[in-house]
Amino acid sequence: MSAHAAPTARLTLGDIAKKKASGEPIVMVTAYDYPSAQIADEAGVDMVLVGDSGAMTVLGYDSTVPVTTDEMLMLTRAARRGLTRALLVGDLPFGSYEASDELAIATAQRFVKEAGVDLVKIERGGTTVERARALVNAGIPVVGHVGLTPQTATALGGYRAQGRTAEAALAVIDDALALQEAGVSLIVVEAVPSQVMAALAPLLRIPTIGIGAGPDADGQVLVFHDLLGIYDGPAAKFVKRYADVRGVSVDGVSAYASEVRSRAYPAPEHGYGMPEDEAARLREMLAAR
Repeated sequence: MSAHAAPTARLTLGDIAKKKASGEPIVMVTAYDYPSAQIADEAGVDMVLVGDSGAMTVLGYDSTVPVTTDEMLMLTRAARRGLTRALLVGDLPFGSYEASDELAIATAQRFVKEAGVDLVKIERGGTTVERARALVNAGIPVVGHVGLTPQTATALGGYRAQGRTAEAALAVIDDALALQEAGVSLIVVEAVPSQVMAALAPLLRIPTIGIGAGPDADGQVLVFHDLLGIYDGPAAKFVKRYADVRGVSVDGVSAYASEVRSRAYPAPEHGYGMPEDEAARLREMLAAR
């Protein structure tokens, strides 16, 4: 157990609400597998989101759109096995909930039953508000998502900040308020001007988690592979790298490859031996063939 080990009592939505009420910032990160979830949990984060960003950072797609429900469930199950304390949020992928309330509920129920999530996350306002209400009525806690919503980034003009005019900002705020009235438990606010988040925060009773939305959100989320410098794709303006895991990893594998090629590895201490009398008997048995 490291010096950063977190207590093992599992957090609840009530604990997250208390953090908002007391002004204690909420820490969320994404994670997409067992070891990443273990690391996040040991580091003491409050919530782990298995985001559809895993489509790009883990599965190698060029956007979040192609990832399937089964692929997301596989990643989410792996993260679940790595958590003992943090709340787990599962991202419902594009095409798995938009068509109807019935589809949304069926997909969300799979994430609860098969992957053990505490909440599911869906994107946007508009008709998504009705999906959120249906999920809440079905007893499934929901995280909303407004501002830049990657699943529909093309319709929004690409991966760019939203709400940069007063009218656009008001639309983001209205989406968030509508999601709150639908009963969602939290709202992720992505890539909006800090002034928009500052205007929205006092209007909400529920916690907000910012990602590129400035300091006025109740908490922050970053992608695991971005903050640790694992993903080699372009990073958004709001990303701060706290480590260079990819660079260290490339150096380590390069050193390994060099030692294999020079026959420096494996050294005698990396191998197994057998008693000399057994080795002698083996030589005799081979010679007798």
